[in-house]
Amino acid sequence: MLVIRRLVDRQQAYTALFLPGEEPRIFPSTDYEHGRILQIYKQDRPYTGVHNDFSEFGLGTPPPVTPVKSGG
Repeated sequence: MLVIRRLVDRQQAYTALFLPGEEPRIFPSTDYEHGRILQIYKQDRPYTGVHNDFSEFGLGTPPPVTPVKSGG
């Protein structure tokens, strides 16, 4: 399983890629670049059949919406 995380210190932001059994790959990146990496690896939103933070932990899942009856 691939884990992608954003790391930020006082001067620089980084993208970190973690794969089991391999050394972490950490490199400087802008917010745009990090977002694009998430898109490429399908980690930016829920996808059918893809396990990521959204599917595993429900992060970013909108709360249920209660229908409102229209007047009339």
